[in-house]
Amino acid sequence: MSNQHHLQQFKDRLTESISTHVFIKVSLGNYQGNDKELKNIYVRKVKIKRADMLSFTYRYKTRDIVKNFGIDEGITLVGQFTSNDFKVATLFTTEKEIVLEYSKKHLVSLREQLLNRVLKPELSHNKEKKRLIQPNGKPYLVELKLTDAEGNVFKNAQDKYRQINQYIEILSSLLKEFPAGSIGRVVDMGSGKGYLTFALYDYLEHMLKEKIKITGVEYRQDLVDLCNAIAARAGFEQLDFIQGTIENYQISNIDLLIALHACDTATDDAIFKGIKANAKLIVVAPCCHKQIRREMEKNKVKNEMSVLTKHGIFLERQAEMVTDGIRALILEYFGYRTKVFEFISDAHTPKNVLVVGIKTGKGDHNKIQDAKRAEIKQKIAETKTYFGIGYHHLERLLEMEEVNRA
Repeated sequence: MSNQHHLQQFKDRLTESISTHVFIKVSLGNYQGNDKELKNIYVRKVKIKRADMLSFTYRYKTRDIVKNFGIDEGITLVGQFTSNDFKVATLFTTEKEIVLEYSKKHLVSLREQLLNRVLKPELSHNKEKKRLIQPNGKPYLVELKLTDAEGNVFKNAQDKYRQINQYIEILSSLLKEFPAGSIGRVVDMGSGKGYLTFALYDYLEHMLKEKIKITGVEYRQDLVDLCNAIAARAGFEQLDFIQGTIENYQISNIDLLIALHACDTATDDAIFKGIKANAKLIVVAPCCHKQIRREMEKNKVKNEMSVLTKHGIFLERQAEMVTDGIRALILEYFGYRTKVFEFISDAHTPKNVLVVGIKTGKGDHNKIQDAKRAEIKQKIAETKTYFGIGYHHLERLLEMEEVNRA
């Protein structure tokens, strides 16, 4: 079938999903246009002055811009974007995921699959649950453009506000594992615009009355400057942001390490820093799993999983599970009790996996029984062999560290 046929099919599916009230959202990615700052566009349905409209969130490197269009105009605009600058488009309905994608030869493919859970369209009149981070005109929420001065959450910031609160709820439950006052030094690796960093400081300092020091590590200097300025104006004296990479950041004492959506091996760099600093709690939400996928593609081991991993989308998902599974085993090897669970992030990211490491006992990982460590090491080796993995980046980092200590 021609490219035009697939493009029209995608547009028709979008139109049908909206008219039959099963539309959730559209994600436009792999931007190949001329605007170097634009990354993605997300489209969702909103009701403005009792009229249904499509809300487009243009996500740039350092800011988001929201534009609202009538339904027909919005559908036409999606069609224009998929025909030109965006090479991947995903339509989410209540039960299906429909993906339009360009190949390297500029051929368009269209595939769809059933979701493993039924989604529900968000209704604007849903009663808002009690949030740990209440707006109440907090200065940092105003400056981050989440609320107005009166504490009203902006419509285009509802997803981000819910996401922040969900993270704080998760961290709150995890912090209960530790005695009060034991989490004093926190580092947020890849802090970005600092949404979670500010909220966590607010929660720990003002709600739990903990004496803490939080540092956000971010590569982009403009975001570092922005966040430091907001922290100063908010009076958050023990919150600062520094410019740098996760890999190069050095600190010997961390109680809580966070790394949300650090891409590919940057998540391994963050876990490595946490283990090396003997952090009591490590919380990461991995993003991208390219390193292990490349290993699996390169070696192409033949076994019972081959029927699945021959398909690109299944290989990608298998690589995700294997990568994070080995990360959890490595954390256990170094004396952490692990939790791995899926959570709903926001409307732009339908699901995420959170990998949590909770330090057990006292002292370093050598206190763990040798037999248990040997068993974990064997599991890691068997998993790598089964999937044709030559190396795992986190394992390599820690092996180098062990050699350097010897």
